[in-house]
Amino acid sequence: MLPSLSFVLGGAASGKSVFAENLILGSGLTPVYIATSRVWDDETKTRVDVHKARRDTTWDTVEAPFDLSPALTSATPQHAVLIDCATMWLTNHLLEENDLRQSQSRLLHALSTCPAPVVIVSNEVGQGIVPENTLARRFREAQGRLNIALAAQSTLVVQVVAGLPNVLKGSLT
Repeated sequence: MLPSLSFVLGGAASGKSVFAENLILGSGLTPVYIATSRVWDDETKTRVDVHKARRDTTWDTVEAPFDLSPALTSATPQHAVLIDCATMWLTNHLLEENDLRQSQSRLLHALSTCPAPVVIVSNEVGQGIVPENTLARRFREAQGRLNIALAAQSTLVVQVVAGLPNVLKGSLT
């Protein structure tokens, strides 16, 4: 049985999205994919196309680059929701200069009131070098704070490294 909130994090191209998709598919519930990425360029479009190609027609897809509340509140207990990913969601808010604290608070509230189990994917960005510019440092700090809040609220937390899951909190069984 899928917990009410699961948090899957890892580095870029670590296998976290595939792992999260498999959690959703293994639930036996109707899969809903909330896509947070905006397509900025050809590289982003290619990455989005790769994610789309992995999902068949059983997935309902909702594009929500900013406000996830409507998609989360419209879910039912018969759904299993995948948010991919918190990193792109945060990037969207940061680039639009939205109030990150307020946006994060709204997201955490929406997650806590969603009637369906939710799996949220995020990048671990704090294990590298200190970025050279202010925006990148601000992003790294905001992503770290968001990841801490998501992990605290989640029943299951899994870090994926090289395609391998490492359970940090809760249990996969």
